[in-house]
Order: sequence, then C-alpha cells, then structure tokens
Amino acid sequence: QVQLVESGGGSVQAGGSLRLSCAASGGTFSTYAMGWFRHAPGKERDLVAAISWSSQSTVYVDSVKGRFTISRDNAKKMVYLQMNSLKPEDTAVYYCAAVHIKTMRPLIPDVGSWGQGTQVTVSS
Repeated sequence: QVQLVESGGGSVQAGGSLRLSCAASGGTFSTYAMGWFRHAPGKERDLVAAISWSSQSTVYVDSVKGRFTISRDNAKKMVYLQMNSLKPEDTAVYYCAAVHIKTMRPLIPDVGSWGQGTQVTVSS
C-alpha cells in the first residue's frame, strides 16, 4: 500500500514562493499518475495539478496555470509542487494522492489514504 507524506508548506507573503514535496513509500509509486489537492476552509478538497506516471502529461486547474509546476522523480519516489507568485486565495492545506489518469479523481482508498497534508498560508 502506498503511503504519502507531504511537506514544505509555510507562511509567505503574496508574491512569494514555496516548494511542496510528497514522499511515497510502499506500493508501486511509479505506475500511478499523481496529483496535488488543496482544501481551504469552507471549501471542498479540489485538484490543483496532476502528472502522469512518465511525467509526459501535466494538468493544472486554471487558477494556478503559469504559477505552479508539478514534477516527479520516480527513482526517489517523490512528487513536487513548485508554487510561485502565491496569492492569498492559495491558502489551504495541500495533499498529494495517486489519481486516475483520465478522471483525475483520487484513487483513495484503493491506493493509499489522505495524509496530514501541509499547510500553506499566504498573507496579503
């Protein structure tokens, strides 16, 4: 079973940058598409970005296009989210998860479970 641990969050001012990391253990990490999700207070947990197992394909929600970059290193079992030009509306807890390559829905609970996430707070 894949286990995922997110890190790298913090508090920054608007316009700042953060790099989130997701470390995977167990399971066959390299065979799954991976996604970053965020959960803001009062809102549902939504997909932010996803990347195919080979890194050939990436998907971004419109609100982060041009600002966020998702990447992965299958040898290290890591997924990253580089976040630039951060805005207050990016404030949320960020999670990673394996996703279905076509629907982009998280594969939880079939593949792993939600971790504790990492808090990102952007002040204006």
